[in-house]
Amino acid sequence: MERSSRSAGYPWFLTPFLVSGFSALAYPMYVIRPFRRQGPRELAVALATLRVQPYLQLACAVGALGGLLWYYRTHSERAKRIWAVAGASLVCLFALVSRVNIYELLFHPDAHPVFAAVQQAKVDPDDKVIAVKVGGTARAYPIRTIAYHHLINDIVGREPIVATY
Repeated sequence: MERSSRSAGYPWFLTPFLVSGFSALAYPMYVIRPFRRQGPRELAVALATLRVQPYLQLACAVGALGGLLWYYRTHSERAKRIWAVAGASLVCLFALVSRVNIYELLFHPDAHPVFAAVQQAKVDPDDKVIAVKVGGTARAYPIRTIAYHHLINDIVGREPIVATY
């Protein structure tokens, strides 16, 4: 009995798991990234994807590993098995990477802000700032910087503060 050319090489049963796992990982990262405008619908889809992502990734990993077990039992060719192991490993890698909170890595607090006198500061005239004055000490935090870090830890007038918006 002759096999079709489609079943001759790559283990095609992995394709839905690879596509689903990659999409659940990549789409929220693509939509929710700094300095990019998000539409309300695409942001809603990205946030909904984040809510179901752990379950979807688990289902993809379990499906890929179950399919790998079936594939190992039904195919004895070494090259096909290598493709199957590589594909299932990739699906499991997507599941593991999805557990990393990329937003914490992107938007880490700035614990060591650098300040300069007004004359030396490289702030455009149109830039907006958040100004804080405690006692006789004043600081200005550019919104552009806060937009990236979201939190600026500082000490102003001997008082610890967190600048955010």
